[in-house]
Amino acid sequence: MMTSAIRGLIGAAILLSVATSAQAQTFSDAFAGFGSNDKEPISIEAKELQVQDKSSTATFEGDVVVTQGDARLQTQRLKVFYDGKADGAVQQRISKLEAFGKVRISAKDQTATGDDASFDMNKQIMVMTGKEVVLSQGPNVVVGNKLTVNLKTGKADLQAPSSGRVKVLIQPGSVQNQ
Repeated sequence: MMTSAIRGLIGAAILLSVATSAQAQTFSDAFAGFGSNDKEPISIEAKELQVQDKSSTATFEGDVVVTQGDARLQTQRLKVFYDGKADGAVQQRISKLEAFGKVRISAKDQTATGDDASFDMNKQIMVMTGKEVVLSQGPNVVVGNKLTVNLKTGKADLQAPSSGRVKVLIQPGSVQNQ
């Protein structure tokens, strides 16, 4: 019974839905934005922007907020790697994002927090690391220190610190099939 409850919470946190798999909103649906979803515009706000044309990068610093659709990323520093020249960089294809300093990603009632995160748009992989990486959906919480998500499939792997364990908190009645 405990195994199915843990599986249920991880399903809720990773699949971000307590619906059946045919109706489930996957982690990739909620957090795949930020460059891979060409149907929604990307909005980036920060206190400062530095563009490096030679390395095809743009670095945003100071209370950075990125939104695309329902997804929102907040961090202290964001480095954007893009294909093409700096002129019109906002319209260029984003190949990678690296977020540093108190990273918070949210979509609807799901939130992931950690110290750093990277999104590889070519491989469709997101990696979030930190002393504590916390996934939450409503009152349910999963904690580890490294989260790797395949944004295409929604498959996720949450690892514990070498000297610790993955922690799961499930509130009674919060994980149900619809």
